[in-house]
Amino acid sequence: MSDKPEKFIDENGLRLDGRKLDQIRDVNIEVGVLARADGSCYLEFGNNKVIAAVYGPREVHPRHQQESTRAIVRYKYNMASFSVEDRKRPGPDRRSTEISKVSREALEDQVFTEYFPKSAIDIFVEVLQADAGTRTAALNAASVALADAGIPMRGLVSACAFGKVDDTLVVDLNKDEDNYGQADVPIAMTPDGKITLLQMDGHLTPEELKTGLEMAQEGCRQVYEVQRQALMDHYAKMQGETAEETEAPSVEDVVSDEEKVASEDVSTVTEEVEEKVIGESVKEEPEVKEAIPIEEDEENEVDGETDEEPDVEEDDFHE
Repeated sequence: MSDKPEKFIDENGLRLDGRKLDQIRDVNIEVGVLARADGSCYLEFGNNKVIAAVYGPREVHPRHQQESTRAIVRYKYNMASFSVEDRKRPGPDRRSTEISKVSREALEDQVFTEYFPKSAIDIFVEVLQADAGTRTAALNAASVALADAGIPMRGLVSACAFGKVDDTLVVDLNKDEDNYGQADVPIAMTPDGKITLLQMDGHLTPEELKTGLEMAQEGCRQVYEVQRQALMDHYAKMQGETAEETEAPSVEDVVSDEEKVASEDVSTVTEEVEEKVIGESVKEEPEVKEAIPIEEDEENEVDGETDEEPDVEEDDFHE
């Protein structure tokens, strides 16, 4: 029995999930979620949950793949086995290989690879939960992770898709619209409107393609604002933490600390002087006691000389 809905758009012009035709799903981005990666990002795009990690620039292995004039960009897209309702067979497949290739090409053009010759920039994207549009969600996460890694870029890459259901163009298809719709067109753009990725599955007229591109461009612009704000919030938080660690003390704190140290030094010196004076006085007491008999002996000697004086007078008298 098919699970295809009878109608994708109701009489009020709303889709199955309550969105308008040109409304994208909610986007939540968290930057710097992996401590051991040079750059990382966790992204929720509707029910899609994606995590991206960037490593590099670093040495190329195997070395025969290195380019003497630029860095090489390597992109690996993978869906976890538990990301879909029917368990996916683990490991790479043709679909993940194809998405990895086109996603690498979409990002590589925006990276200043000439700054890092003979090196590699590795991007790993893991889809933890899938709900249509995983390649666009992965591109959005990878672009933010590259910026978090400090890789010089011409600009962020923002991705969104549009398609056709019930002969009506809609933006950012959900799972049912993607599975049973008439067309699906994933797009990646830069902030200045340059398209770095364009694929199509289905049939569209030239007029529908032109209108859909305009709708997708507006969707990419909304995604870009979320990416930009997430990066700004992340770096503002990092600067705040750095400022707290290196915050200079106020003048009052410095003066009070100096006064405290000075008072401690004075009290310490005073205690040392008192201890020294008391110790010297204690040591001098026995010397004073010993000096007393010495003075008595001197007096006795003087007295002895005085006693001899009569002898001298007696001698004079006899003479």
